[in-house]
Amino acid sequence: RSVSGKQASLLYTKKTPRYSLFCFDKISKQNTELHISSHGYFAPTPTPAGDTYKGWVFKWTNYIKGYQRRWFVLSNGLLSYYRTQAEMGHTCRGTINLATANITVDDACNFMISNGGAQTYHLKASCEVERQKWITALELAKAKAARMQAESDDSGDDFSPSAAPGQGAGSQNAEFQSAMRMLGSKVEDLSTCNDLISKHGSALQRSLSELDNLTLTGEAGEKIRQVTERATLFRITSNAMINACRDFLSMAQTHSKRWQKALQAEREQRVRLEETLEQLAKQHNHLERAFRGAAQANASADSKSASKPPLEIFFSFSFQKVHPVCVTKMSFLGISGPGKGEVSDDDDNEFFDAMEEAPEFITVPADPQFHKSVSTSCFIELVPLKKRRTRIPDKPNYSLNLWSIMKNCIGKELSKIPMPVNFNEPISMLQRLSEDLEYHELLDKAAKSHNSLEQMCYVAAFCVSAYSTTVYRTGKPFNPLLGETYELDRQRESGYRSLCEQVSHHPPAAAHHAISDRGWTLRQEITVASKFRGKYLSIMPLGTIHAIFEKSNNHYTWKKVTTTVHNIIVGKLWIDQSGEIDVVNHTTGDRCHLKFAPYSYFSRDVARKVTGVVMDKTGKAHYVLSGTWDEKMEFSRVMQSSRGGENGTEGRQKTVYQTLKAKELWRRNPLPDGAETMYYFTALALTLNEPEEGVAPTDSRLRPDQRLMEDGRWDEANAEKQRLEEKQRTARREREREALNQRVPHENYKARWFEHTEDKITGEAVHVYKGGYWEAKDQGKWEDCPDIF
Repeated sequence: RSVSGKQASLLYTKKTPRYSLFCFDKISKQNTELHISSHGYFAPTPTPAGDTYKGWVFKWTNYIKGYQRRWFVLSNGLLSYYRTQAEMGHTCRGTINLATANITVDDACNFMISNGGAQTYHLKASCEVERQKWITALELAKAKAARMQAESDDSGDDFSPSAAPGQGAGSQNAEFQSAMRMLGSKVEDLSTCNDLISKHGSALQRSLSELDNLTLTGEAGEKIRQVTERATLFRITSNAMINACRDFLSMAQTHSKRWQKALQAEREQRVRLEETLEQLAKQHNHLERAFRGAAQANASADSKSASKPPLEIFFSFSFQKVHPVCVTKMSFLGISGPGKGEVSDDDDNEFFDAMEEAPEFITVPADPQFHKSVSTSCFIELVPLKKRRTRIPDKPNYSLNLWSIMKNCIGKELSKIPMPVNFNEPISMLQRLSEDLEYHELLDKAAKSHNSLEQMCYVAAFCVSAYSTTVYRTGKPFNPLLGETYELDRQRESGYRSLCEQVSHHPPAAAHHAISDRGWTLRQEITVASKFRGKYLSIMPLGTIHAIFEKSNNHYTWKKVTTTVHNIIVGKLWIDQSGEIDVVNHTTGDRCHLKFAPYSYFSRDVARKVTGVVMDKTGKAHYVLSGTWDEKMEFSRVMQSSRGGENGTEGRQKTVYQTLKAKELWRRNPLPDGAETMYYFTALALTLNEPEEGVAPTDSRLRPDQRLMEDGRWDEANAEKQRLEEKQRTARREREREALNQRVPHENYKARWFEHTEDKITGEAVHVYKGGYWEAKDQGKWEDCPDIF
């Protein structure tokens, strides 16, 4: 029949049960194929890729370029687009999740997809039929994605495999769940078809109303053709609805008896579980009485055991304190039963007969939270790990006029400007420097790697991970006092020890040294330069970071990128990292070039994007790194690289890397609960200022103004901060006076734990750890430490 000036022919294929409606446009001389499945609705797959739908669609870019043709791919509930089909293997320009998206139709060819404001695609199809095909495919994919998301959210409520009496019950449960999913799918199809019928029915009704009010003029033919098209769409959708209803009814009748049997089986299962719980309660009572008897027997045998060497660990017979393994292994008490894991009622007599010859002590496995250290004698010492804190006092809500303070700071060095604690967070710069070890596991993995290029990937990921803690941290750390130190001893938990010391005050410089039992050493000296530009604050860390691996003798160096704090005066503060980093292996000549892309409102890339390439000393690429500095990093092995001019600009060719599937290198740990009220501290940051015994008297944990701020006493903290700064100025003037009397340079201050030397790798003047701190801590000798607090 003729539809809008097009000749249509209906073809039924036997190989695949579907109809194909071919429309020949007399004007454009082109064929348009509409696939109609056996259910009657459009099959959203012009390619044989199952649930995948691909095609060209015009996407709105900006007011200059307008609509541009893009290749869109709909798969697994995600709508992605690319500039060309060739980009599908490596560069995705954008993706939107249809599970939470809204799909609206603007006019005959235009439609819009939005997920609540974060992403909005304004799209335009080549014709109304093409638009309807996309709308149908998107609606079905959205329904399926929402259904899959609901199933994943409710997965914890599914039947537990342990509750099944056997393998048969497990397979029956799986079959039941499969049937429920199929029925749910059919219900969603019904709902989607219902929506489509409503839309097409409304459009058909409007066209019929217009036709009723129409006089027989020249536009009558066009209106009639529109009504015919809408009637065709409505008929196809109605047939799909009818077929979906028929399938749902048939499936529901087929599985109804099976569901009744499954329900009965679940009821019987519940009864069996109640009986089992009752038996366990009786067994618990028997075991408790048995342990009381064992305690009495042990008390009578204490005199005998006093003459024996203490080669084992004595444990209380308290039932609550015995390791769970002992409950399943009761052979030391002589318990026997009819089978594994069973205790019969006849075991009572046998149990107490065995208790007449009870052993003098019980050996049980130590709890995993204890570390075992064996001395030269036969004693075994169990030392529990220290339990770290997981919360600090909530941040008070104090208001402050920021502009009244910052207006006089434009263009100045912020380290020389006294600031109230209202802008701070309750940790010092030394503690922030130690926080770089948040993801020390990356260095542990790098130390185990036998391949220097793979090791470079882990070092580069560690370099990026140091910035993940800054994404929400807009507070300024306390400027350390000259001579202030900070130790981070995690040797028992994580195998490393870290020490920082403020070695210079103008310019402010901090030296950091960390060493691990797992074969790596990290050292750095960082000087922070900062400038306030009115709208934003730029923080430029100066200095080189060194990572040395003991096993391979590889020595890596790199520098930090620039940190920018935006919206200083108006708006919400947010932080961005931008710049480039070269991680260099001075032993092998390998190099990794990392690029931190600055945020741009007009950029199509993801925010906080980081890319990198790992190359050997000849410049050959071996790995490609990609990710974001606030979320994760992945690496892909390069199989082949080539120069391509298709995507490059004039005079510049982009290198195309053919890589294997990407693997995850690092992922950011989630923030603790309530982090927004605790300065957005990570789990490690919450423990940095926790009081510890035995630290040096110059440790940041003992700084009074910082402690007062953490406790929420900000007014007292400001007063204490002014006292400490004045004390530091007095000490500096005293040093200058002594230097003048001795006729030596004014800057005659010498760090306590670091010595000033020239770095052999970079040639820079740096402070290197000279040793002695941890030995002084073991002996408790802090006589040489200055009085700074």
